[in-house]
Amino acid sequence: MKKVVTNLPEITTREEWLEARRKLLKREKELTRARDALNAERRKLPMVKIEKEYTFGGPEGKLSLQDLFKGRHQLMIYHFMFDPSWDRGCPSCSNWADQVSKGHLNHLHASDTTLCLVSRAPFPKLEAFKKRMGWNIPWYSSYGSDFNYDYHATTDEKVAPVFYNYRDQATLEHLGQHYHVKGEQPGLSCFLRHGNSVFHTYSTYGRGLEQVGSSYYFLDLTPLGRQEEWEEPEGRANAFKAQAGSDDVLYPDEYE
Repeated sequence: MKKVVTNLPEITTREEWLEARRKLLKREKELTRARDALNAERRKLPMVKIEKEYTFGGPEGKLSLQDLFKGRHQLMIYHFMFDPSWDRGCPSCSNWADQVSKGHLNHLHASDTTLCLVSRAPFPKLEAFKKRMGWNIPWYSSYGSDFNYDYHATTDEKVAPVFYNYRDQATLEHLGQHYHVKGEQPGLSCFLRHGNSVFHTYSTYGRGLEQVGSSYYFLDLTPLGRQEEWEEPEGRANAFKAQAGSDDVLYPDEYE
């Protein structure tokens, strides 16, 4: 018996599709202009001079924050979730790191920018997991330093005030985001080196990380999207998944 996949895009003529696509293009252009304006506003953010000394573990031994720049003027640090007690890194963070190729790093280097990972687990654990995953991206340990707590990549009220994604503990709990109140958290922070000084310019957390190195933006262009429960049209991806591997999938009745 053939099964019917429901909730797929409406079937139309090429002319009707083109009219709808042009309407969507207008909204896409509005988003592009809004994104350009937002990026400009981000570049205009003030910056904060880093006064505290941080020490990181790496293949070269102990390193300072300035050492992580590798001589370049910009540094992007992905706060990779890896608790010292864990034997492997966070699956979601691993998904993110999987999408950073050597080509990405080369192009960033050409723009005077270094990208690296920083986690709280001891460096030998990071090095072993990196080798297992086959990654090229530099990875350093902040084990024993305040770095993760100061940049809210590890939250623990007993160590430092919780302020994940610019929300305090009471606000996070009120929103039902108890998982952000204690433990390792994902994030990305940007720094600028000017002379012998280092400045913090930007940090983003949560879904703000999607805009960097993410396959989500590829999937957003497809009719099935990211295939997550919260997406609209509701139930489309699940209906299609139910038919995965079948060669007898049909459209709704009007197609017949």
